[in-house]
Amino acid sequence: MAPTTVGLAPDQGPDARTTRPPSPRLAPPAVIPPALAIWAPDPPTWGQRLIPKAVRAAMADLGLWQEPRPLKPSFHLVQVIEVLTRYGWCQSFDFSPTGRMCIRGAQTFLESTGHVTAIDRGKAVNYLQTQLARQGVNMRFWEWNDLSSNTFRGVEATISAASDLARKNGD
Repeated sequence: MAPTTVGLAPDQGPDARTTRPPSPRLAPPAVIPPALAIWAPDPPTWGQRLIPKAVRAAMADLGLWQEPRPLKPSFHLVQVIEVLTRYGWCQSFDFSPTGRMCIRGAQTFLESTGHVTAIDRGKAVNYLQTQLARQGVNMRFWEWNDLSSNTFRGVEATISAASDLARKNGD
């Protein structure tokens, strides 16, 4: 019979003999539902990164490859929020060593994977800058992202407001 320790919860103990194994953690779903797949894309695999864009385009023409569908600026901004939620938000780095991203890093990731064109990304940046100006912020969005007073919720709210502005303007 194993000794018990007074004052500890039933799943704790001073050594391994009196500690109950931790309850299993719930694993994320193995398959992302198709409706969410466009919002927070998986990063490209190493094999995909090695294939030049011209080769991918030729493969897409032959039906061997499906390029991502570029989104309008309003949807791109929503997708930026989803990417930051999925991979994590950071400051001072476009891409942190742990895989987190800032706003500009998330946009670069989405553009590199074909989820937004350079032109629509530029439009999205203009909407984001306009929203910051409405809030009285006179700095570039990546400088504003790095302010120590910012939180993810504040960044998320600003990007969401910029997305709403883009949607109202038909973008």
